[in-house]
Amino acid sequence: QVHLVESGGGLVQAGDSLRLSCAAAGGTFSTMTLGWFRQAPGKEREFVAGVNTWHRRSAYFADSMRGHFATFRDDDKNTVYLYIDSLKPEDTAVYYCAADDNGNSQSQYGGDFGYWGQGTRVTVSS
Repeated sequence: QVHLVESGGGLVQAGDSLRLSCAAAGGTFSTMTLGWFRQAPGKEREFVAGVNTWHRRSAYFADSMRGHFATFRDDDKNTVYLYIDSLKPEDTAVYYCAADDNGNSQSQYGGDFGYWGQGTRVTVSS
């Protein structure tokens, strides 16, 4: 069983940058694909970015998120990070990290991720 805890959310200004963290306990973090999703008020959850276990820990992104997000995993700290650059009010959402036992995945489908954190809320004011 993997327990994920996100942190780093809060109230920020448009144009700011933010780093979210997701710390994992249990399981074998280094063999898992990790993903970030978000759910804006009144909208469905959507995929943001993921990072698997391929060489150099390649990140992959939803097409609409490219250039605005970056993700990095630190297997020594069992932590994955999401960097959000130039925040906009439409980035307001609860951000979730998730883990998939399949370390070779490039899935953007939430159903493939078996473990989820409780989410961290990001509110961007204009």
